[in-house]
Amino acid sequence: MADTSDTRTPAQIEADIKRRREVLAETLDEIGVRVHPKTIVGDARAKVVSNIDHTLGRAYVGVNRAVSDVKAQFVDEDGAPRLERVVPVALLVVGVVGLLALGTRRRRG
Repeated sequence: MADTSDTRTPAQIEADIKRRREVLAETLDEIGVRVHPKTIVGDARAKVVSNIDHTLGRAYVGVNRAVSDVKAQFVDEDGAPRLERVVPVALLVVGVVGLLALGTRRRRG
């Protein structure tokens, strides 16, 4: 059987009820804030911005690594250009640009 005797005074019971109402009111206020459309939109926006920042950060690191790798192919540890690699690439670029220029002139003429 359940013990139905309560040794609290009516004032203590009222104080307990008041405390429980205050806690319940705070909980309801917090729930109201969490389910408010502005809060939901703000949380979603923050999550999207965080994901974009993370993706951009990873992209930046990847591009930076690729640029460093390419730079390492054309510049030595001291920062001097590696002419044995720069000159052939420069000649290739000049040749491609020259061929494109000739192709453009032939179409016009």
